[in-house]
Amino acid sequence: MAQPSPRPDISAYQMLERIGSGSYATVYRAMLKSTKEIFAIKCVEKASLSKSAVDNIITEISLLKKLKHEHIVEMRDFLWDDRFIYIVMEYCAGGSLHGYIRVKQKLNETTCRVFLRQLSLALRYMRENDVSHFDLKPQNLLLAKGPGPGGFRLKVADFGFAQHLRLGQENTSVKGSPLYMAPEVLLKHCYDATADLWSIGVILYECLFGRAPYSSQTFQELVDKIRANRRIEIPKTVKISVECEDLLTRLLQRSPRDRISFEEFFKHAFLDLEHAPSEENLERAIGLINDAIELDKRQEYDAAYKLYCKGLQYFVPIIQAETCPNKKQILRQRVQTYLNRAEEIKHSFQSEPEPETSSSSSKSPQKPSARIQQIQRALQPSENYQQLLVLAASSPDLKDALEIGRQAELYALENKLDTALDSYKTALGALMPLLSAEPRGSRRRDLLHAQIVCWMEAAEQIKTVRSAQILEEMDAVATGYNCCVQ
Repeated sequence: MAQPSPRPDISAYQMLERIGSGSYATVYRAMLKSTKEIFAIKCVEKASLSKSAVDNIITEISLLKKLKHEHIVEMRDFLWDDRFIYIVMEYCAGGSLHGYIRVKQKLNETTCRVFLRQLSLALRYMRENDVSHFDLKPQNLLLAKGPGPGGFRLKVADFGFAQHLRLGQENTSVKGSPLYMAPEVLLKHCYDATADLWSIGVILYECLFGRAPYSSQTFQELVDKIRANRRIEIPKTVKISVECEDLLTRLLQRSPRDRISFEEFFKHAFLDLEHAPSEENLERAIGLINDAIELDKRQEYDAAYKLYCKGLQYFVPIIQAETCPNKKQILRQRVQTYLNRAEEIKHSFQSEPEPETSSSSSKSPQKPSARIQQIQRALQPSENYQQLLVLAASSPDLKDALEIGRQAELYALENKLDTALDSYKTALGALMPLLSAEPRGSRRRDLLHAQIVCWMEAAEQIKTVRSAQILEEMDAVATGYNCCVQ
């Protein structure tokens, strides 16, 4: 009869329950006796280690010593005795993203965006340090207490398969979990750092739809699906935004040459890393609002409105991430003030009357006010749009989509924000596949790309204003619930 494996024992810690296990390690929740602080301790039995497992442990320890980031699990200590190697890490009380998805079944797009943004910040830090993870999956994404969905902050864990790999360098050893592994890893045994981007695409897909795209009953079924070389279809059962679908499609390109690059990924509108919550972005938001107020005082209303909106684009994610109720309320009150002023400017944009002319000056034309000139400029389509419309004469689908986008611009000028946003989404949804079909380097493709970027930014601006309005409405509802009938 086989003897049971010895239970790990460290004198300084009280080993509590087992919270996870892998191919060569078991993870326990543990309490440091001197401080009562809770940790997670990864225990590796030396007798069970193969040479590759030893290499993985050494890699994980060396990387965790160097990688210090709010979205990467922190290693606190490294110990060993005759039987075990111990890696002492911060404890993530929320479990894993895998467990979170199992409980929720599917995550809404807003939740997916927050978690993916946090993952991408960790990935950007890893790329800055030439580190590839090669085992990104929901089981290795842990949830610690902090700002985010459900009060959790996502953290990347398990760097056993990770390695230093510059962009362009290739690897030939098979690493990772097959369900999340890029096709080139399993089929060609030759891949580079972009394999991590495929894994992120699979994670996003599973968050949105509740299962991975190659989910299978057996390993052979999984291999057959990967070898089939069929493009992954995006299910229509869940409605997602144009930006989300665009990112998902570009991440899940089977060929690494067609897959989104790291640079494009970090700049993608769905992630919007530029406006990710941070102290720097809070300062930037305050600076933009202060500039908007100065422009407002000088009656440069068009420029002031744009800066108010830019400031709100930074403020809204910060409010969503804030966990302190008092700070959140103060920020919401600020945003409500700026939003009200931006709406006043927007409402007056179409309502300002033409300046009256006196009888004494009626013989000579009056120069329009700067305000009227702003309106006239806004009512004119851009030069990029006009050139593109001419080149779209041979493509009725392109012409129709462009006209829908132009109508969205006019709806926005009339302050019909929801209608404008719906029209932008319709236009962009039609233009994205048309852009893919355009030959690279063509004039029409360049103009179309520029127009799509312009309208995506305009749609994002509207979404920011609407998000701020929704925050205001939520406050009103909360206040209503707190009211007492006398």
